Amino acid sequence: MKLVCSKSNLLNGVQTVSKAVPNKTTMSILECILVDATKGVITLTANDMELGIETTIEGDIIEKGIIALDAKIFLDIVRKLPDSDIVIETDQSYKTTITCEKAKFNIIGKSGEDFSYLPQVEKENNIVVSQFTLKEIVRQTIFSISDNDNNKLMTGELFDISSDQLKVVSLDGHRISIRKIQLKNIYESRKVVVPGKTLNEIIKILPGDADKDVVISFTNKHIVFEFDNTIVVSRLIEGEYFKIDQMLSSDYETKVKINKKELINCIDRATLLVKEGDKKPVIIHITDGNMELKINSIMGSMNEDIDIEKSGKDIMIGFNPKFLLDALRVIDDEDVELYMVNPKAPCFIKNQAESYIYLILPVNFTTVS
Repeated sequence: MKLVCSKSNLLNGVQTVSKAVPNKTTMSILECILVDATKGVITLTANDMELGIETTIEGDIIEKGIIALDAKIFLDIVRKLPDSDIVIETDQSYKTTITCEKAKFNIIGKSGEDFSYLPQVEKENNIVVSQFTLKEIVRQTIFSISDNDNNKLMTGELFDISSDQLKVVSLDGHRISIRKIQLKNIYESRKVVVPGKTLNEIIKILPGDADKDVVISFTNKHIVFEFDNTIVVSRLIEGEYFKIDQMLSSDYETKVKINKKELINCIDRATLLVKEGDKKPVIIHITDGNMELKINSIMGSMNEDIDIEKSGKDIMIGFNPKFLLDALRVIDDEDVELYMVNPKAPCFIKNQAESYIYLILPVNFTTVS
């Protein structure tokens, strides 16, 4: 095999697929990136058997061939080569020469025949969303997944397609994040749970262009994302997702409208007195026209008042400040509305259209004077 391509094209391709290279594996071939120049295009592939990424890059194929190269070494070499054309050449014994200007590396590759290709997925069952929209709805929900493998379903996000609506849901036992978007077409109903790891990698490599689409296809066990010259295939998390609708309520005793930026800044200031890992709640006291935030820790105490619009009862309620900040920071609205029932019931942050809903469980606290 012999091929020539620019450093920028090759680096972009290698960085994209390397997201699917496992950190630890007993199968050394999975630590490789497959360079395939047998079909008239240069295709790079990585696959850890749970997540697979394939991308095509522009370049000249002088001699067709295929080789599997150690991903870490390959990426490090390409990253540090000069900004010029790179020549990759292999021989029958898998010896690979990578040349750029006066730099020349010789490394040993592996047979491409041993590589695990991405599973073939029928493309009939798919939906289409813009790159920008997909990136946004994942960003606005992914922080609520659990990093604890004890409950696998909590480590993924529910993609719930119903007619012309896509609903994305994540939860970790303390909070729920929901985003709903309108789709351009009507689709048959479908629910799948996509691993959080897959979605985190997708939002890293997805350009996020509002004028370009992502085609999302499904099988019973896999989900496929196709955009630009890249295909991402991931296993789905099996099992029935939690019955979210039973946890959502439209009842409230207290409704508050508040400037989002003011609330974020106030909580930020309050957490200056909380050491990392210290689970001190921010205590919110709501009365007519006023929200008082208090925090009390071994480092000191802080309280601050914010003007609000309130309807309903007065309430004093405590929250994990991080959970409030996580939700508030991904909302684009200038003002937000909070709905509360009592100090032991969840608080909802949502807009009128319910295109976003954030449920946060309160925490117990002892009142501070």
